[in-house]
Amino acid sequence: MTQSIAEIMTEKLETIVITGSAQDAAKKMSDKDVSSLVVTDNNNKPVGIITERDLVRKVSVKDVNSSNVLIKDILSSPLVTIDSKLTIEGAADTMVNNKVRHLLVVDNNNINRPVGVITATDFASYLKENIDMDEVNARILESLKEQ
Repeated sequence: MTQSIAEIMTEKLETIVITGSAQDAAKKMSDKDVSSLVVTDNNNKPVGIITERDLVRKVSVKDVNSSNVLIKDILSSPLVTIDSKLTIEGAADTMVNNKVRHLLVVDNNNINRPVGVITATDFASYLKENIDMDEVNARILESLKEQ
């Protein structure tokens, strides 16, 4: 049976308001032990995402004071979303096709109903638990023999 993304997503969804600073985002990520925050507008509507990678590439390497950098200036947008009923394969395709490492998982394709986030780490954990490496290695060896 094909699994849906809801079965492997991280339900630990943390948000931050777009008017905050990069320092606010970094502190919240550290406090909550997450690698990303969904950025919301003042009406709590998701408008983007900020990741540890954004903080490194857009703040740290530029050697600027993180308390002076606004989230609105460094967030990743538009936010790439997937429906919670999408298959794991479909979610992986979405991530690869959009060249992102975080996807917001929503119910009924409604961005105002986020239920979780899926990251590359979630996919790696899924593969580690569900892929029989002996079988994969045997197929690779068989493929090499045929060449």
